[in-house]
Amino acid sequence: MFQVNNNGHLTFNEPSSQFVPYSFPANRNQDIIAGLWTDLDNGMRGVVSYHQYTSGNVLTRATQDINTHFPNLNFSASWVFVATWDKVAYFSLTNTETSFQVLLISDRNSSFILMNYGEIAVTTHRAGYDTINSTHYIVINGSNSGSSISNLKNSSNVSVSGRWAFRVDGMKVVFRILHLPSDVNPVDDDGSSSVIQLLSPFLFFGRTYQQIYYMYVYCLNFNLLIHILNRLVMTQ
Repeated sequence: MFQVNNNGHLTFNEPSSQFVPYSFPANRNQDIIAGLWTDLDNGMRGVVSYHQYTSGNVLTRATQDINTHFPNLNFSASWVFVATWDKVAYFSLTNTETSFQVLLISDRNSSFILMNYGEIAVTTHRAGYDTINSTHYIVINGSNSGSSISNLKNSSNVSVSGRWAFRVDGMKVVFRILHLPSDVNPVDDDGSSSVIQLLSPFLFFGRTYQQIYYMYVYCLNFNLLIHILNRLVMTQ
C-alpha cells in the first residue's frame, strides 16, 4: 500500500496528515519518503498530481538516468511512479510557490528513488526518507536542522543540479522533475490521497509494497509528483 500525502511525503501502510515534520532517524513504525515535508496548501495555489508508467518514453528515460547514476547495473525500468507538487503554496502564505517531484523506479528486483527540485520558497522542511525503526534513513541538505533556507534546486548527489538519487531495495539509494500528463489525486479529509494501487510491486529495504498514500505537503507514504519544469525532467 502506498499513500501520497498532502504535506509532501509518501507512506505505504496508512495515510498521514502530519504537517510538522519530525527528525530522521525517528525510530518509528512506518516507512516514509519525504520529498519536501512541510505545511503545504494546494487549495490556495498549485496542483498535486501523480502518474504511473509501464511503457513508453518515461521508462526509457528512467532507464538511462538510473544507468548513468548507478553504473554497471544494466538496469531496465519496467515501472515508474511520479508524484508532482507544482507551484504549491505554503499554508497561509498565498504568495509562495514551491515545485518538486518524487519518482519511484523499479524493474521488479531493484528499486530507486529520484527527487527533482524546482523553485523552493523559503520555509522549514524535511527532505529524505526513513524506514521502520530507522534501520535505513537519509537526510538531505541538513534539513534535520530545521533550516528555513532551501538550496535544493542547486544541490545534488549525482552531479545533476536539483536531483537526488537513491537505491532503496536494500542495496543502496537516490532523486528529480517531469512534465507529462498526470492524474490529479483526490484529497481525503486528513489531507492525503485515497490509497493508490501500484501497477508494479515496489521493494523498499526488504518490504514489498503494492499501494501508497501521497501527501500534498511534499512527502510520500507507501500505503499513498509529474508536471513541473520540462528542463528538470530526467534530463542531464
